[in-house]
Amino acid sequence: MQDRRQALASIGAGAIALSLPAVAAQPRIASRRPPRLRSGDTVGLVKPAGFLADDFDLKLTVEAITAMGLKPKLAPHLSDRFGYLAGKDRDRASDLNAMFADESVRAIFAVRGGWGSARILPFLDWNLIRRNPKLLIGFSDITALHMAIATRAGFPTIHGPNAGSSWGKLSYAAFRELAFDGALPTYRNPPGDDDRLVQKKWRTRTIRAGKASGRLLGGNLTVLSSLVGTPYLPDFTGAILFIEDVDEAEYRIDRMLTQLGLAGILGKLAGVVFGQCTECQGEGPSYGGFTLGEVLRQHIEPLGIPAYQGALFGHIDDQFSLPVGCRAEIDAEQGTIRLVESPVA
Repeated sequence: MQDRRQALASIGAGAIALSLPAVAAQPRIASRRPPRLRSGDTVGLVKPAGFLADDFDLKLTVEAITAMGLKPKLAPHLSDRFGYLAGKDRDRASDLNAMFADESVRAIFAVRGGWGSARILPFLDWNLIRRNPKLLIGFSDITALHMAIATRAGFPTIHGPNAGSSWGKLSYAAFRELAFDGALPTYRNPPGDDDRLVQKKWRTRTIRAGKASGRLLGGNLTVLSSLVGTPYLPDFTGAILFIEDVDEAEYRIDRMLTQLGLAGILGKLAGVVFGQCTECQGEGPSYGGFTLGEVLRQHIEPLGIPAYQGALFGHIDDQFSLPVGCRAEIDAEQGTIRLVESPVA
């Protein structure tokens, strides 16, 4: 995590800007949807960011994808390592380009996150990717690819477990419903199982009540904020921003939300859903003045839009699969996300 922050800092020192650079008009997402998955489909496995230190983890990943009824196809550089990256930038980009070009590959899974997806964005063949809509599945550092595809290619992707994630029952059911069935579920956190009179686990907190609808855009807050000032961040006008993070103290969440506000992004939104922030508590008195909830309220309440905290996505064992770029409706008081547009044809 420290490596990711240092790397982001090295490329993002000048990223705070009052306006985003002009980008080409974005195609309407609903008109360009990838095909849904079917039993027996071949899917590509790529590592656009960090490497796996243990070959056994890759073996488990292959077995998990096979257990879904899919045929995994490993990218040529899947076992490479270059420092903390899964190979050199051009090689990781080449793997992703090849998977989009391969007609036998129906969808593409990122094996893991880490840091590095943003580094390959200049080396991706955006004309090729635009011509071959396919589901890209992953989260955390894969946020950079989700945002870039929404901006440059104009088709939906899925913010969900990486191929190397644990794939608990809730995660798999949510993913299958979306990617295989093309269903339009309403996501609500399951009841907690704490041994206590009043449940605390998986509770949501309303920041501002109300309903809002718009395109789902977002992902990992650290990665998303690092794209501010680049041509790889989509237009957030009227969007539902969903964000999560891991191992970030309250003051760093404050700093990144300040950046999004100064860049004019927060002011464009229709609604906000903050998911799980795992291990997001600073140490020591210097940064102990605000809780995460207080930081969120300071930045989001003044927007006057529906928003809530605690949805089940992020760096946790089980999580929802959210279709990036598709329309949804949130109810901030009830803590629900209702999909109104499928990511697949």
